[in-house]
Amino acid sequence: MDLTQALTAARGTHQSVLVTVRGSNGRPQLSNVMHAVGEDGLVRVSITADRAKYANLRRTPWAALHVAAGSFWSYAVLEGDVSLSEVVAEPDDAAAEESVALYRAIAGEHEDWDAYRAALVTDRRLVVHLSPTHAYGMLR
Repeated sequence: MDLTQALTAARGTHQSVLVTVRGSNGRPQLSNVMHAVGEDGLVRVSITADRAKYANLRRTPWAALHVAAGSFWSYAVLEGDVSLSEVVAEPDDAAAEESVALYRAIAGEHEDWDAYRAALVTDRRLVVHLSPTHAYGMLR
């Protein structure tokens, strides 16, 4: 499977499993997440700075994203290097703007953007940027 096919599968859903590498033992850590694929080919995922995923990605900036594509036997995996946005510190900073854009890409308009932006600060949210370099899977 090439990257284009895998990205097409990832664009077909927002639900996926993010795989990061634990520092304590090098084993994978899997988390159900919502993602969006940008026009630039980056996969974006919102996380919080107090969770293991954040520590894992800071230590080892690599991840894989598993996307189910319609049936149990149809899936794509995107692997690649990761960069992290800044943690949202203010409701209108650049990290907040990126988080709002990601929310819109996944779910559309929010019913209360002021409350959402405040929650971004409280939750210490940031955006993972997965730059796919390798793909595999089986699409049926």
